[in-house]
Amino acid sequence: MIFNSLDFAIFLPVVFLLYWFVFNKNLKVQNLLIVVASYVFYGWWDWRFLFLILFSTVVDYGVGIFLEKENNPLKRKGLLWTSILVNIGLLGFFKYYNFFLDNFVASFSFFGMPINANSLNIILPVGISFYTFQTLSYSIDVYRKKLPATRNFIVFAAFVSFFPQLVAGPIERATNLLPQFKKSRGFNYNEAVEGLRQILWGLFKKVVIADNCARFADMAFNNYNDYSGSTLLLGAIFFTFQIYCDFSGYSDIAIGTSRLFGFNLMQNFAFPYFSRNIAEFWRRWHISLSTWFRDYVYIPLGGSRGNLWKKIRNIFIIFLVSGFWHGANWTFIVWGGLNALYFLPLMLRNKNRDYLDIIGANRSIPTLREIIGVLVTFGLTVIAWVFFRAETVAHAITYLAKIFSQSLFALPEFRPTNLMVLILLFMVIEWWGRKKEFAISHPKLPKAVEWLFYYAIVFIIYFYGRFGENIEFIYFQF
Repeated sequence: MIFNSLDFAIFLPVVFLLYWFVFNKNLKVQNLLIVVASYVFYGWWDWRFLFLILFSTVVDYGVGIFLEKENNPLKRKGLLWTSILVNIGLLGFFKYYNFFLDNFVASFSFFGMPINANSLNIILPVGISFYTFQTLSYSIDVYRKKLPATRNFIVFAAFVSFFPQLVAGPIERATNLLPQFKKSRGFNYNEAVEGLRQILWGLFKKVVIADNCARFADMAFNNYNDYSGSTLLLGAIFFTFQIYCDFSGYSDIAIGTSRLFGFNLMQNFAFPYFSRNIAEFWRRWHISLSTWFRDYVYIPLGGSRGNLWKKIRNIFIIFLVSGFWHGANWTFIVWGGLNALYFLPLMLRNKNRDYLDIIGANRSIPTLREIIGVLVTFGLTVIAWVFFRAETVAHAITYLAKIFSQSLFALPEFRPTNLMVLILLFMVIEWWGRKKEFAISHPKLPKAVEWLFYYAIVFIIYFYGRFGENIEFIYFQF
């Protein structure tokens, strides 16, 4: 079941009405309803996936209880490694088995020793990268004694499977989300309205901007030999907006839906394309994953402490692992390595903590230096996204080589004027709301103008949104 489908448009109101008008006086039943609804939501793709998420839930629930009881350091480490190996093992098998097998075979063939090995026809369970990291954070935090173990299985199952953010995040920390299932929740009208605003904005991002950009990005990447450098550059820019609006749109709908049920999820995007350097970009892009790797990988490795070699090593590890998390393809690893190269000069010059505030914090218009910084960062990001989108590394290199050829100065073969205007409108609204959690949060407008603004967004969604094809979100494949 996907957010931009008729199924979800029916599913959400039914669950909402049951939650607030039938089971509103019983917290235990509310939590049970969330578990049932989440399993229906997840099983809509393939009911066999439910056994996988249930298995992961049972393992980490048990590990948490045993960790809290155990005082022996060696046994506690053994329990933690049980959780790590089970979760990473499941993720590794379903997501990376064929990748490692194919590269293993290719390596032997390269040295003149061909071997035969058959790949498995493995279906990647939707959202496995997200919920395995979420349950892992619980086990690690219980191990570190930052969080008491949860003994209520329904509460823990609700935390793991919470349907708004189950398949594409935000990757919630147990310290934030788990306690919310233990407290009574009352309906908050203002929070619900804010949630609806965020859902509306997320839907606009997805079906109007992302899905329309996808048409032209696909044309460019799938037929790159037929187009000029200028067209391919335009296709890369369209993909840059596609992936941002697709993924941040999902996060907005997830966070907004959670608000309808009385839950607060962490912000996952903070206007990353207004970043003035690549370090600021990574503080604003996919925040839940970036901070997860920071807290559970980067800092345990030593972070920015130690000698220069260790600092460089840790930067490359964190970006390469982040790239590999996205998919079993060398393109994602190169994408991660390229971002590490972008980040490295900033770290070496101690500039990676610059720009901790939002651009133009006290101004309506950015300075010339800020504009240059944003354009350079955006340009570097576009180049990196080419590797992310390409089928192979060779595909990406050829694509970029053609962009930086003489045909870059030719007129593009396609110039979708309506879409360009919509992107410009989108960026203006994002700039206007850049100091908020999302662009149209609590608009300070006269009521009549505010409602006119909402109707205009609905109008644009209706006339320009792509609904018929039920286009899935990009990050479902990760």
